[in-house]
Amino acid sequence: MTTPLVLSGGTVLLLGHLADTLAAQRPDAEMREEIRLARALVLAEQMHGPTEAAFAAEQDLLAAAPRVRPGQTRGEYSALLRLIAQGVSAG
Repeated sequence: MTTPLVLSGGTVLLLGHLADTLAAQRPDAEMREEIRLARALVLAEQMHGPTEAAFAAEQDLLAAAPRVRPGQTRGEYSALLRLIAQGVSAG
């Protein structure tokens, strides 16, 4: 049994921003792991600037946003991120 992930308000906000971006830009295109990694960095630095706080926010976002599954679309991944931000879990 796993312990539910407790998300900070900043992480929830970043999950929402990432979900919004993916849903708005080519939602039917394949989601890639490289996009998850790059967008986490960009969004964290947009929020905090190039600081240690941005690094921490990026790491928290990556911990909350699961790895991309093969064949998953950007829209599907966006919907998953919204569920995670709302505290919905599969466990």
